[in-house]
Amino acid sequence: MRTITSIRITSVLVAALLLTGCAQQQLVKADKAYERMAYADATVGYEKVMQRSDDRVVALRLADSYRALNKVEKAAQWYAYADRVSLLSGSEALAYGRALQSLGRVGGSADLFQRVIAESPEDAVVRELGLAIADRNAFFEDTTLFTVAPLNISGVTSAFSAIPYGNRIMFAGEREADASKANPWNGASFLDLYTASGGVDGNRVAEAVPGEVNGRYHDGPAVITSDGRTMYFTRSDYYKFRLNKDDASTSHLMLYRAERQADGSWGQLHSFAYNGMDFSAGHAALSKDGQVLYYISDMPGGMGGTDIYACERTEEGWGYPRNLGPTINTSANEMFPTVSGDTLFFSSNGHRSLGGLDIFHTTQVDGEWSKPVNMNYPINSTFDDFSLALLPGGRSGYLSSNRTGSDRIHSFQAHDPTLILAASFVDEETGRPMTDVEVRMLRPTEPEPLQLFTEEDGSIEIPLTVDGLYHLQGSKDGVFTESRDISTVGQRTSRTYTEEFRMKRVVMDKPILIENIYYDYDRWDIRPDAAIELDKVARLFMDNPNLSFELGSHTDSRATDLYNLVLSDARAQSAVDYLIRKGVDPNRLTYKGYGERKLVNRCTDGVECTEDEHQANRRTEFKVTRIRVAPEVSEQR
Repeated sequence: MRTITSIRITSVLVAALLLTGCAQQQLVKADKAYERMAYADATVGYEKVMQRSDDRVVALRLADSYRALNKVEKAAQWYAYADRVSLLSGSEALAYGRALQSLGRVGGSADLFQRVIAESPEDAVVRELGLAIADRNAFFEDTTLFTVAPLNISGVTSAFSAIPYGNRIMFAGEREADASKANPWNGASFLDLYTASGGVDGNRVAEAVPGEVNGRYHDGPAVITSDGRTMYFTRSDYYKFRLNKDDASTSHLMLYRAERQADGSWGQLHSFAYNGMDFSAGHAALSKDGQVLYYISDMPGGMGGTDIYACERTEEGWGYPRNLGPTINTSANEMFPTVSGDTLFFSSNGHRSLGGLDIFHTTQVDGEWSKPVNMNYPINSTFDDFSLALLPGGRSGYLSSNRTGSDRIHSFQAHDPTLILAASFVDEETGRPMTDVEVRMLRPTEPEPLQLFTEEDGSIEIPLTVDGLYHLQGSKDGVFTESRDISTVGQRTSRTYTEEFRMKRVVMDKPILIENIYYDYDRWDIRPDAAIELDKVARLFMDNPNLSFELGSHTDSRATDLYNLVLSDARAQSAVDYLIRKGVDPNRLTYKGYGERKLVNRCTDGVECTEDEHQANRRTEFKVTRIRVAPEVSEQR
């Protein structure tokens, strides 16, 4: 029995040692794959190791590998595992937070970003991430401005960075590859440049760009000059059949120029003057006149990550690259610049974003770049969105995104914002809706005004157009006609313009206070705050040409009765003169100074009052003194 037991124990120990040795071999193999960025192989090995281990470092490497492969759900699972073993911090917590942000798990990502902010309060990028979570609804301010749909391109497993190419598009793409030619990063082929039929619908078939631009390793994305003769494209740095690597065993990207040949192929390759052995350069874009080349690089001296640079064309070639500066570039990554007219589009995960890379746009004003504007959903998603290219006309184009799981080209179509005028008309005395108000609106594109009447609830709704100037007028027998001007110029998001008309009834000789028409002590000048209110009165008077008015001015009780009478008369005349300058017919206006005869409070002679109480008595009112009735016109037979 002792012998049998001894044999069993020995067998168990041997098996355990064999399993441990096997796991160790798998870990070594997975680590080697991870170090050479063969993330597809690394995940296979690390998954096997984690079946018999709770190693936090392995869990983190597994999470990083899945994140590199855009398998965000799996990445988040392993970050969560590592976080349970010991709280993540720094870049690890940031990576976990970004993964949760991409998955739309706002609460979890906010907690992680706050954790990193507490550790590094000076980190501007992390602060922006925190603010993006706090103000997340801003990214969905108007989801009707664009429609976005993925393109179907057969012959490639992923595609991105489409540019117009005649009546076709050119883009970078991957195919399925056999093991000997596969990209170790993800097991697919290396990137090549392809073309496919253009347009924004239908099926397309990818065709490799002919010539020398597609080599053994990565090629693409590309940009082509306006004359169609020169291409600038991104390529892996390699010599013959081997990638060139720096001291850290990292292979970099470089920019190349190619010329279009007579047969339509691309050749005569030349290396960009500012490529480097120890940093990358790529993602070229050209200004509309071809005189400025934009590209990205992680060269030393930048803001961090990849930055966008610009070179100006000189007689000798391209001038020295200039960093676009901190308005554009952050300590994270700015990538995939494109240019349309005077607008620079680019992607960033350092500015305030919905998640991953978001597309931004900016323009130069007096040589300075404006603050980048996020293009919001649906152009952007919680995943990576990049490489926006506009088609002629600027209303449609292409963008790239991995929101569906892999890099795909999407078409987009711009739509005008939905603009609505919602006006309500109420009786000022009763506060009740006023029905049957005649509403007339002059529109910029119509010679005749639009005419309609309010419903029982006293309201109307009218659709408006972009960049329009409208004049709206409401009228009804027995009430003052009132008008408003509405401008939609520059409005680029959907909006409802709300206007409330508090309709005043016309009563002969009834004083109506003009709000906020106050005068400084012993003065009759029209103050700037009073001018604003008198402008409203001028509009009201001109909207009611059948009415005549008296403007009456009042003073406080200080000074003598005679002095106050003269002062109030000067103030009333000053108000009338102002209205005449604004275009009111002088034949419809009279004025009168009432002095201190009609005080509105207790502040008579000898009563001590505050300055505010005295100012309340220094006021201007108007009343209707005449109503001209238009003669009836006999019907012509």
